Amino acid sequence: MDRLVIRGGARLTGDLPISGAKNSALKLMAASLLTDEPLVLENMPRLADTRFMGHLLARLGVSVEERSGSVLHLDGGRLSSGFAPYELVRKMRATFNVLGPLLARRGEAKVSLPGGCAIGARPVDLHLQALEAMGAEIELSEGYVLAKTPRGGLAGGHVVFPMVSVGATEHAMLAAVLARGETVLDNCAREPEIADLAECLNAMGAKVSGAGSPTIRIEGVERLSGATWPVVPDRIETGTYAIAAAATGGDVRLTNVRPEHNEALWSALEHAGVKVVEGDGVVEVSRDGPLKPVDIHTAPYPGFPTDLQAQFMTLMTLADGASVIRETIFENRFMHAPELARLGANIDVRGNEAVVRGPARLKGAPVMATDLRASVSLVIAGLAAEGETVIRRIYHLDRGFERLEEKLSACGANVRREKDTEQDA
Repeated sequence: MDRLVIRGGARLTGDLPISGAKNSALKLMAASLLTDEPLVLENMPRLADTRFMGHLLARLGVSVEERSGSVLHLDGGRLSSGFAPYELVRKMRATFNVLGPLLARRGEAKVSLPGGCAIGARPVDLHLQALEAMGAEIELSEGYVLAKTPRGGLAGGHVVFPMVSVGATEHAMLAAVLARGETVLDNCAREPEIADLAECLNAMGAKVSGAGSPTIRIEGVERLSGATWPVVPDRIETGTYAIAAAATGGDVRLTNVRPEHNEALWSALEHAGVKVVEGDGVVEVSRDGPLKPVDIHTAPYPGFPTDLQAQFMTLMTLADGASVIRETIFENRFMHAPELARLGANIDVRGNEAVVRGPARLKGAPVMATDLRASVSLVIAGLAAEGETVIRRIYHLDRGFERLEEKLSACGANVRREKDTEQDA
C-alpha cells in the first residue's frame, strides 16, 4: 500500500490538464454490453475504478483493450455470460449498472448487489423499480439480483423516480434503449454525465431525447451499432484543482474543461475572493488576497456538487470567519472533518451541517483517507499547510484521480508517493 508525502507552502502555478470524467466513463463502458460492434472511448481516464469495470466486462466476454492516447477499445461481439460475481461488483457501485444492459441484450442476468465508498446508504431499489417498470422480473437471493425478461424482452414503460438519482437515471437509460416502444423517465437527474451517456448512445443508434432535463424520452430500437466517443472532461477533477489553486494562493490554468459544468462552484469561489476567468475549454483560477467565508449546501446538479463538498470545506478552513457547509445528498460525508482537525482546522459537525471557523494555521501531520473525495481534501490541506503531511490509504485517490502527483508536481507542488510500511496501513 502507498502513501502520499506532501511538503506544503508552495503556490500552484501553470497549466493543469483535466482527464475524462470517471463518473461518465464507467457508464459508457457499460454501454459496450448493448452492441456486438466495437465501442471506442477516447479521453478515457486510467483509474482503479475503470480497471475494475474493465475486469468485470472481460469476465462477461467483452474484449477490453487499452490503446495509446487515452483510448479504450471495447468489443462485446462475443458476450458469453450474464453473471457478475460478488468479488468484481463489491469494489464499487457503478459495476451494478451492467444489470440493465445484460438484461436488455441477453434477457437474463445474475448480478451481485454492489459495494463502494462508505459514505452512507445508497440503495439500488430505484434501479430495480425502473427495470420492473419495463417488464423485468426481479428476485433477490443470497446477495444477488436474479433478473429476467418476459418473452419478447423489455418493453417501454413510465418511470417516475421518487427522488433524484444519477445512477438510477443512467441505469434506466441503458436498459430502455433496447426495449420495445417508448420509455418515459420523470424526475431524472440532470448531471452532465447523463447527457454524455445519452449522446454516446445516440451515436450508437439509440433514440434518446431530453437528457439533462427532468424528463427523458427513449424510443427503443432493435439493435445498436458501434461508435467512437470522447469522454466528457471531469468536472469534479476540474473543481478539485481549482480549489487547490485557491487554497495555495496560486494561479492555475485548467485545460480540457467544460467551464459551464461548474457554475455553482465558480460562484462560490468568486464570493470567497477567488478570481475565476472562463474561456473556450479553459478556466483560469487565481487568488492573491484573503479568503472570505461562504456558506454552501450540496444539491443535485446544477447545484453545488456533493463530490466537491470536502474540498470546499478544506478551503473554508483558511477563510477569515465562519462558514456553514450543509450536506443534503449523502449521510456520513463529513468523515474528513476529524482528519482536517489533526492539521489544525476548527470544524464543528452537527448532523448534516458543519460550521468551519477560520482562518486556521494548518500544520502538517499524519492523516488517514476515508473515501475518494475526503482523500483529495486532505491533499489540498497538505498543500496549504506548513511542514509535512503524510496521507495514508491513498488507494481511494487512485479510484478517481489520474496521475494526481504528476499533475500537481508540474504546477510546483512538493508531493511524492512512497510505500507505506506501517503495520496497520
